[in-house]
Amino acid sequence: MLPPSSVSGIRFGGTESFCSGGSVMSGRTVLEIKDLSKSFGKNKVLDGINLKVEEGTVCGLMGENGAGKSTMMKCLFGIYAKDEGQISLYGKPVDFKGPKEALESGVAMVHQELQQCLDRTVMDNLFLGRYPKKGGFVDEARMLRESNNLFARLKMNVNPQTVMRTMSVSQRQMVEIAKAVSYDAKLIVLDEPTSSLTEREVKKLFSIVDDLRKQGVSFVYISHKMDEVFEICDDVAVLRDGKMIFKKSTKETDMNELITAMVGRSLDKRFPDVDNTPGDDYLEIRNLTTKFNPVLEDISFTVRKGEIFGIYGLVGAGRSELLESLFGIRTIASGQILVNGKKMRFSSSKDAMNHSFALVTEERKLNGMFGKDTIRFNTTITNLDAYKTFHLLDNKKLYDAANREIKQMNTKCVSSEELITALSGGNQQKVIIGKWMERSPQIFLMDEPTRGIDVGAKYEIYQLIIRMAKEGKTIVVVSSEMPEILGITNRIAVMSNHRLAGIVNTQETDQEELLRLSAKYL
Repeated sequence: MLPPSSVSGIRFGGTESFCSGGSVMSGRTVLEIKDLSKSFGKNKVLDGINLKVEEGTVCGLMGENGAGKSTMMKCLFGIYAKDEGQISLYGKPVDFKGPKEALESGVAMVHQELQQCLDRTVMDNLFLGRYPKKGGFVDEARMLRESNNLFARLKMNVNPQTVMRTMSVSQRQMVEIAKAVSYDAKLIVLDEPTSSLTEREVKKLFSIVDDLRKQGVSFVYISHKMDEVFEICDDVAVLRDGKMIFKKSTKETDMNELITAMVGRSLDKRFPDVDNTPGDDYLEIRNLTTKFNPVLEDISFTVRKGEIFGIYGLVGAGRSELLESLFGIRTIASGQILVNGKKMRFSSSKDAMNHSFALVTEERKLNGMFGKDTIRFNTTITNLDAYKTFHLLDNKKLYDAANREIKQMNTKCVSSEELITALSGGNQQKVIIGKWMERSPQIFLMDEPTRGIDVGAKYEIYQLIIRMAKEGKTIVVVSSEMPEILGITNRIAVMSNHRLAGIVNTQETDQEELLRLSAKYL
């Protein structure tokens, strides 16, 4: 167990939760990793890792997808057994047998891919595995009281009795962060915590992190967003190919040095040149209104052939709902979708696919891939008719298709028979994009296509998007990263409270105008 905290606060399910007041002992090492190594068969994923995290500091952890960040954290939490090395907390060697033991010892992790019971309430999720009892029954009154106290302390506007499934991804992310705090954790690992948060929610998260840091809580902050690392982290460590390249104070390094350390080469520019030349109007949306909540109201815009058309807005503004409506997933109450002047009416996503539409969804693990199957299966599943010989699936065609996309997308994997869940997040995304490339879509809808992807892989996807546009494909891309939406598009539509607030030319706008438009109907 970690030493008792010198600060005190509200009680939560038998443990102290968000703490305030008290003094912080500076200079103490909370986490020390020495010579940590881990192999899977002949593949050495971690090679002699050394890392220290001091009390009351935020240590950024960066690296390309597949660099070993997740494996390193899984060794810390006892999900994987380390092969060599030692992990110590406050100078005491630890060897957790699983996440529950780590949590009970004051070490918590907020995963990028949320693992929650969506059909249960917020407070059920907060108290999983530690329900308070009264007279042999679960004490729901206490659960409600302590949940409200926790959210009030964290200044979060969350109703503990809300069913998780009805909440947005960003709201569920904030609940998971609150849950980590509720364990009185002295070390919290945040894995891409802002990937689904609005600008306002990011500021709220950083405020929470800063308050906890001042009370002696330490953080490992895993992120691909360099601006955030420089804003919130005291130190930054870089992993590449399973080795720790360096750890420095954020004040002693810069973005170029981090990129070079991560990818092993210098990237001259953050975004490639957007040198496509859009043609004639191709995709037209006229007065689109959806039937069920959240209702999109009177959306109209036109996208040209070979154009990269961005959609920006705050989380909950209706961006994903708009793409789902175009792809036949949501019911349209009124309005029209026209492709090259021809009216379309899709009753399902299959209809949209048959008319050369493709959709990369925001949450790849939830609805973008088959996690229990192989790269080959995930690459070919959307286009099976193309791989048949005499009405039977042809294994050679399946293998050829999977290997073709592995090569084209530069996917890091052992073979096409590897489970997709064995890949890093960025390589999973490459497989997902590759499956749609097999269908040669003319209209490519992309919802947060670079979410949770490292800087090198992002650049490759940006290049792919621009190349597809230059080949005449029409691209509609949603992104919550303002530099990204400004860096890879020709025009940007801004959504505000399920309505279209305006359309701007990318070269003639700036962040201030996008923010102003996103708040137009709030």
